Amino acid sequence: MNIEGLLGQVLSGGNVGAISQAIGADESTTSTAIQAALPMLIGGLARNAQSDDGASALAGALDRDHDGSVLDDIAGFVMGGGAQQSNGAGILGHIFGGNQPAVEQGVSQASGLDLGTVAKLLPLLAPIVMGYLGRQKQEQGLDVASLAGMLGGAQQQMQEQQSPLMGMLSAVLDQNRDGSMVDDAIRLAGGFLSRR
Repeated sequence: MNIEGLLGQVLSGGNVGAISQAIGADESTTSTAIQAALPMLIGGLARNAQSDDGASALAGALDRDHDGSVLDDIAGFVMGGGAQQSNGAGILGHIFGGNQPAVEQGVSQASGLDLGTVAKLLPLLAPIVMGYLGRQKQEQGLDVASLAGMLGGAQQQMQEQQSPLMGMLSAVLDQNRDGSMVDDAIRLAGGFLSRR
């Protein structure tokens, strides 16, 4: 999975301008926040996909709702308003559960964007990430195991780059501090995208 490719698509053309306009922030700060938020979203999805149930639910949601067409006109999607963003809020709830405020705090600290604005940004980005995954799944013919493997590889790539955000995300999702994210991922994956 090419995280840089996803970042490049989101940050290209007038997309950052559209996103910054939608959330009411300047383009430079918005760009920084996007670069902080996308790895957190992918990391959260990777943790959920560590369980069979989570990976199956993700694959089903991609097949049903996320064919990648959102990538063809990201700016248009962002400016489209309410329905897409409420969909994004639902996706975030499944990815992060009750940990979402801590994730928002991390993106805010990394980018300088205030919490209220981060809370507007993440629901815009979540469907874009899902669309990207959906297109990858289609183009590469990924089954459930391959999808989980791709996300796990992306997560490992981010950890190898020693992103401080990944360390923060690990701390957030491994709430019982036993060093294992798997049990927390299973708990988070309980309702993962089951209603999407």
